[in-house]
Amino acid sequence: MNTTTAKELTMPSVEPAAKPRRPRLSEKASTVCGSLVLLVVFIAAWQWGPGLMGMPEYILPNFMQVVRESVVMWNNAQLLQHFGITAMEVVFGFLFGALLGLAVGVALGLSPRAEAMLSPYILALQIAPKVAFAPLFVMWLGYTIYPKIIVAVLIVFFPIMINVLSAVRTVDPDMVNLVRTLNAGRWQIFHLVEFRSALPALFSGLRIASTLSVIGVTVGELVGGNQGLGYLLVDGEGQGNTAAVFVAIVALTLIGVITYGFVVWAERKVLHYLPKANTSTV
Repeated sequence: MNTTTAKELTMPSVEPAAKPRRPRLSEKASTVCGSLVLLVVFIAAWQWGPGLMGMPEYILPNFMQVVRESVVMWNNAQLLQHFGITAMEVVFGFLFGALLGLAVGVALGLSPRAEAMLSPYILALQIAPKVAFAPLFVMWLGYTIYPKIIVAVLIVFFPIMINVLSAVRTVDPDMVNLVRTLNAGRWQIFHLVEFRSALPALFSGLRIASTLSVIGVTVGELVGGNQGLGYLLVDGEGQGNTAAVFVAIVALTLIGVITYGFVVWAERKVLHYLPKANTSTV
C-alpha cells in the first residue's frame, strides 16, 4: 500500500457545511404572540359568550358594552381622575409597606432576640383580618386617602418582612467571615454581604406585595371611600350598572399589572447578574 493510499485512509472525511436554517421566531416573540392569541380568544368569548349562553345584559354585559360604558364614564364620571387617585394610593401604600417590611425584616434578621420578642405581635397583626381594620381607620381619619394607604401598608408589610428576615438569617457565614478577614466593619458586612444576599428574596416579596397593594386600597375604598375606582365599583353596583362594575375591575387590574411590571423591570435591572430563571415574571 503506497503512502498516498494510506493518507487517504487515515485522513478524516470532511462533510460539506450544512445549509443555514431559516431563523426561527425567537422565544420572546413566540411568547408575546401566544399571549396575544389568548387575549383575542378571551375577548371573543367575552363578546359572544353571554349571548350564546342566553345571559341578560344586566347580569353579564359583553365586551363592547363595557367599552362603551368606559367611554361614558370617561366623559361623565371622571374615570381618569378616579383612576389617578387609586393609582396614587397604591403607589404610596406599596412604597411605605415595602420600606417598613424591609426595615423590620433586616432588624429582626440581625437580632434573634428582637425577633423572639416581636414576632408574636407581628403574627397577630398579620392574622387579624385587614378588612376589619378598614372601618376603624375611616372612623379615625375620615373619608380621605389615608385609611386606604394604611390598609395597603398592612397588607404589603408582611410578605416583604418575612422574605427579608429569612434571607438575612440564611446568609452564607463563610462570606461573612471572608469579609471580616479584610477588616470590614459592621456596616460594610451588612452592605456588601447581608443586604445583597437578601435582594433576590426582597424582590420576590415585592412581586407579591405589588398585587396585594391593589387589594388593600380597593378594600379601603369599598368600605369608606368617596373617590377612587373602589368608589366607582360600589356606585355602579348601587345603580345596578354591571358594565360600570366591570370597568372599575378592569381599571384596578390594569393598575396591578403596571405595578407588577415595574417591579419586574427593577428586578432585572438590579439583579442582572443572576440567571434569567431567577428573575422570570412568574
